[in-house]
Amino acid sequence: MLNTQVIRFIIVGIVNTIFGYSLYALFIYIGLTYIISILFSTILGLFFNFKTIGNFVFNSKDKTLIRKFFLVYIIVFIMNILLVKLFKIYSFDDYISGLLAVIPIAFVSFMLNKYYVFKEKRNENY
Repeated sequence: MLNTQVIRFIIVGIVNTIFGYSLYALFIYIGLTYIISILFSTILGLFFNFKTIGNFVFNSKDKTLIRKFFLVYIIVFIMNILLVKLFKIYSFDDYISGLLAVIPIAFVSFMLNKYYVFKEKRNENY
């Protein structure tokens, strides 16, 4: 059974994915390379995703976590480029390659956000 946090992440992830992939596809459509398209869609999605993931998934309004979130997005950005490049090797076009990268990217993003960015602070006064 999925816990509510995972369900919220999936729902928010769908919204964030539609937002980010739409930007990526738009940038590909206007003629940018997949690397530049990923870069721009990642940058534009960063603040939107920080707000939605922080508030709705992890119940956090701590704006100081943006630095950690930014680091996660650097990792996700690099992984995204590598996955798209890999899928392109197998003759997928930029649109399909970007779409295929969504699932592994979402999984890595959730894990890094849960256990690094928004990890629950333990009470040291046991």
